[in-house]
Amino acid sequence: MFTRHFAVWPEATPKSLTVPKTTLYDNLLISAKRYPDKTVVNYYGNRLTFAQLLQEANAIAGYLQRDLGVNKGDRVLLYVQNSPQFFIAYYAILAIGGVVVPMNPMNTTDELRFYVEDCGTKVAVVGQELLDRIEPLIAEPVLEQILVTAYGEYVRPDCPYNLPDVVKAPRVEVNRPNLHAWADALGAQGAFEDVGATCDDVAVLPYTSGTTGKPKGCIHTHRTVMANVVGSAMGRGANSESVALCVLPLFHVTGMVHSMHLPVYIGSTAVLMTRWDRETAAQLIQDNRCTSWTNIATMLIDFLANPNLPKYDISSLQSVGGGGATLPEAVGQRLFQLTGVRYTEGYGLSETIAQTHFNPPDHPKLQCMGIPSFDVDARVVNPDTLEAVGVGEEGELLVNGPQVFHGYWNRPEEGEKAFVELEGKRFFRTGDLVRYDEEGYFFHVDRLKRMINASGFKVWPTEVESMLYNHQAVQMACVIGVPDERRGETVKALIVLRADWEGKVTEDEIVEWARDRMAAYKRPRIVEFVETLPMTATGKVQWRELQERAWATTEA
Repeated sequence: MFTRHFAVWPEATPKSLTVPKTTLYDNLLISAKRYPDKTVVNYYGNRLTFAQLLQEANAIAGYLQRDLGVNKGDRVLLYVQNSPQFFIAYYAILAIGGVVVPMNPMNTTDELRFYVEDCGTKVAVVGQELLDRIEPLIAEPVLEQILVTAYGEYVRPDCPYNLPDVVKAPRVEVNRPNLHAWADALGAQGAFEDVGATCDDVAVLPYTSGTTGKPKGCIHTHRTVMANVVGSAMGRGANSESVALCVLPLFHVTGMVHSMHLPVYIGSTAVLMTRWDRETAAQLIQDNRCTSWTNIATMLIDFLANPNLPKYDISSLQSVGGGGATLPEAVGQRLFQLTGVRYTEGYGLSETIAQTHFNPPDHPKLQCMGIPSFDVDARVVNPDTLEAVGVGEEGELLVNGPQVFHGYWNRPEEGEKAFVELEGKRFFRTGDLVRYDEEGYFFHVDRLKRMINASGFKVWPTEVESMLYNHQAVQMACVIGVPDERRGETVKALIVLRADWEGKVTEDEIVEWARDRMAAYKRPRIVEFVETLPMTATGKVQWRELQERAWATTEA
């Protein structure tokens, strides 16, 4: 067991936690009994209490079960942006023993088709602005039923904030077969049948990708998610009086755990934004006396660059942190000068439903993954021999802990390959190269896996390459990450054209073609035509050489 970090462990905090043997839905039941009239979601000034959240989740649960045929173990696609409906639908699905399949709202029809077919879902809950992307799957048919909602249904008429267009949009009537209106589902008020869900039932399938280019669903039970929910509360000292600004996307595991499950578990309040806007964020922090804010580096950089920031009172902030990409030291210093708060970074993966590492609030280090979380055994090993390496030496990070997933959905062989056994323990191979210092803090060095980190979103080059090969002009493609001032990294595609297409298509046309077929965060922002790509003796493209060359050129 790695214990070097215990010397800097937060004071008066246990090093081990007992994970409750209850479901995530039970957290809502308990908090609604304890704090029925307390606000759990503040949505641009409109307040949803714990009692209301429970009532509406139960109503949607009854409709999903009775009218849409969702049974225990069935997967339900949740294709909704940050909104009260995300909270409500998520807990409704859990209430009837269903499995939440959270979707990135940027996914296109072609991408959605894969996810729907892979997880075998027949039902989706969808924001109305996304309906045109997913409705074609009913005609194919892949999906059977869609429950449609409009975010504006949860906004006050006298809302004092600048709302995103998708929130201001009026509700669109849905009168086509297989489409169901959210208001009708709530109005039905049908009770659901208790199916006896347990902590070891599958709760959520967040998708990640891999070196094969095919996204994979990470199997998480109520127990694995609960481990990080409880760990988050204990690690950051959160309590029922905490008020969190919720800006990270809830479909992503970090936002899901820290901005939704955590407030529901401890009985606190989430101040929710559908889209990032630095002015609105400052207003909401001031008006609601927000005490915590989990974000990504690009958000904080933008927030601190706001020339209007001095006119807002953000002194209530006690905890600001995040992950995805390291925060520049100068930005961390600027935050400290303004608020007296040190930025606390963390590290985690979809396979670990957010954090395996966190920075202790009293002793954080910038540009640092932090120390292993509660009951996490983290090892750094030679990736070839699996022998342990010492202080300051680089190696692959392996993790064992209560939040580690149970494998990949419908891919048992790939799941087994992701684990190794050491000293009788099963460790997940993260594919990240790291090092640790004398005090047990971990630092990210590089990636063994081919992954691009664009504004905190993981982009797997092989997945993008697979899509590019659908363009008839593309003979070969290699996707790499290149430096980007705002996003940290952005996606670049190096393409060898088929001989009969040379001079007939432009690089910009390939970019536009990709725009309609890939989510915005993963599509190539830069395309460069090349005559050849460097290859190994076994015929593999030497992507690392191309990436290193791109970074060296930029730095020069």
